[in-house]
Amino acid sequence: MFTRRGVIKIFGISSLLAVFGKDIAMAQFFFRPGEKRLPRHRVNAFTAKDGAALIGVSGGKPPSEMIEEAVSLIGGFERLELKGKSVLVKPNVVSGEKNPATTNPEVVAAVVKLLYGRGAKKVYVGDMSALLTLSTVRNMKRNGIFQAAKEAGAEVIVFEDYGWVEVPLEGAKYIKNAYVTEWLYNVDVVVNLPVIKTHRSASYSICLKNFIGCTHLKQRPYLVDESHWEELVSEFNLACAPDLNIVDGTVSMIEGGPWKGLTAPTDLIMASGDRVGADVAGLGVIKSFGKWAPVTGKDVWDQSQIKRAVELGVGRGREGMSLAVGTGGAGFAGLMEKVRAYARL
Repeated sequence: MFTRRGVIKIFGISSLLAVFGKDIAMAQFFFRPGEKRLPRHRVNAFTAKDGAALIGVSGGKPPSEMIEEAVSLIGGFERLELKGKSVLVKPNVVSGEKNPATTNPEVVAAVVKLLYGRGAKKVYVGDMSALLTLSTVRNMKRNGIFQAAKEAGAEVIVFEDYGWVEVPLEGAKYIKNAYVTEWLYNVDVVVNLPVIKTHRSASYSICLKNFIGCTHLKQRPYLVDESHWEELVSEFNLACAPDLNIVDGTVSMIEGGPWKGLTAPTDLIMASGDRVGADVAGLGVIKSFGKWAPVTGKDVWDQSQIKRAVELGVGRGREGMSLAVGTGGAGFAGLMEKVRAYARL
């Protein structure tokens, strides 16, 4: 339900965008969802024998090798049984800015090739950019994701060109239904492909925040209830559980964001079937640099996104996590020691 302030925002922003030729953004505000669907729930295939959610981290190698090792540490691509299946890869394309504001094109290409190599029938790469940065296609071409995905054999899609479905969010407090892209239901497997970065409104952006690109423009958190930005991020995640999260930490944003900020060459990839687990490990990476007060100023498990996600069952709590660390380059072992300490994994 929109507040009066939210309605004013919608029409004000829509008018502004129309003046600048962004008719597609304005048109989105007058849509109706095509159908109602149940949440896309999935059992986490990447768990240990004792049931713990696994998080794998690899560093210091070319992206394809880091992805392979990180996923192998949690059980391997085999657990997705990819043969003959269609896959949606959802990178971060918030804008046309280069990595790490958006996902590294080399990582996108490597993931697409690895999925095909494991038997996937068709791989799609798709997202929808932020309201003020549309169009998504233009952004993908500016940051290199479009070309990288196409050359790797994927079909590029932008969610604003397709339909939306309405999904109930059971247990949510700040929003009861989500309007999400139909593409979550058009494929067999969803692979979440975020970056590690800080965010001026949501404190940070990794797996949980990356899902917002799957939600309709009318429901972006700043239009629903900006005083509960972070909790809304977690509540929207009730609509869909990705089958796998592969986190691009080749370069991380450690201050500022989401479009521009201070960066660091962290040279790693993380993988997990649990969004909370991957986010907590990523928060440990950001926290280790000591630059961004919204992250450094509190325990990673006290982050509003994390707390709300655990309350809702979107991910496991601390006792249900296990971090597996692979090989890495110079400084990797020291960084992982800090991540373990901050995340208490």
